[in-house]
Amino acid sequence: MIRRLYDWTMALAGHRHALLALAAVAFIESSVFPIPPDILLIPMIIAAPQRAFLYALVATVASVLGGLAGYGIGFFLFDTVGEPVLAFYGMTAEFETFSESYNAWGAWAVLIAGVTPFPYKVITILSGTTQLSLPVFIVASIVARGLRFFIVAALLWKFDAPIRDFIERRLGLMFTLALALLIGGFAAVKYLG
Repeated sequence: MIRRLYDWTMALAGHRHALLALAAVAFIESSVFPIPPDILLIPMIIAAPQRAFLYALVATVASVLGGLAGYGIGFFLFDTVGEPVLAFYGMTAEFETFSESYNAWGAWAVLIAGVTPFPYKVITILSGTTQLSLPVFIVASIVARGLRFFIVAALLWKFDAPIRDFIERRLGLMFTLALALLIGGFAAVKYLG
């Protein structure tokens, strides 16, 4: 099953609309969607390493724009959209206590969430709800998401063949590791929040 999913993702990575799909996933992930854009970004770079930095740029721009949508959800639609998303990630109970001191450390929170498996959408919504300075939010988002996607792109571009061989030979291990990182991010939200 994992092999079929990998083959399907690799085929999608070579599709003529793959760039649009990557942009859509990166945008939606930054505000509500729980699946990170790396699921598409990594196979796309493996399939076409010469376009690695274009893919990283598209993922970064779309993710920052999605982050602005998340900020807007927190700012304008917290009661109707933002609160249910925070409840999904187990952040509702701690929200009031956390939001009081959030703006003092908000730029660091955006940076950390933007480069780690911590669900970035929680921070984008929280930033809008607490009215973190919009310029601070935008700059921190560009730096964080750019670092995340361009480091992945650079590593895959530089070590293309060995990385691809490693992933294909150890597909089950890679899937387990990616799943553990995803679950770890959700656990961090629940227990550290």
